[in-house]
Amino acid sequence: MKFFVDTADTAAIRELNDLGMVDGVTTNPSLILKSGRAIAEVTREICEMVQGPVSAEVVAADAQEMIREGKHLAQIAPNIAVKVPLTWDGLKACKALSSEGHMVNVTLCFSAAQAILAAKAGATFISPFIGRLDDLNLDGMQLIEDIRTIYDNYDVQTQILAASIRSVNHITDAARIGADVITAPPAVIKAMASHVLTDKGLDQFNADWAKTGQKIG
Repeated sequence: MKFFVDTADTAAIRELNDLGMVDGVTTNPSLILKSGRAIAEVTREICEMVQGPVSAEVVAADAQEMIREGKHLAQIAPNIAVKVPLTWDGLKACKALSSEGHMVNVTLCFSAAQAILAAKAGATFISPFIGRLDDLNLDGMQLIEDIRTIYDNYDVQTQILAASIRSVNHITDAARIGADVITAPPAVIKAMASHVLTDKGLDQFNADWAKTGQKIG
């Protein structure tokens, strides 16, 4: 499973990338706002740092403007994946952009039916939002499983990019089901290394080692 980092914080991306934990990056208008930087500037820096796809999102509502913005974003770097919303106009934009050879990430997916349409429109990635469904007491992980089953039934090449990841369990469950990619905030990815029993065991080892009075090296 590929790891995408859901942030526009270049320092956080660099830290994970240096450890080999980054296969791509996803951004959105909210993350760009949080970075406090111009979209072209921060996106270009991320693209130079990361070899994999970097999602940059359009903000227009109609198809023609989405296509125009998408083409503009795609000029930033060759590894840009243009991010469009799962609306009818977004599907039109997806079809047009993917037909010209651009990677397209169709975002804000909340149903298997939407995922089918995105694949038919040529999406490179479909982004089902797990956490936002969970917030409504719906089963976000069931959506990942449904899309996986449908895509496998017909050998669909669109990659399932599990998004709105809120926890380590989301990541492990998505991996178990077979999501192609997860995108998560840096803090959630780093939390995968933590376990209370690891901490407890380390404390015991350190206490016992101190009693030996020895040093290594």
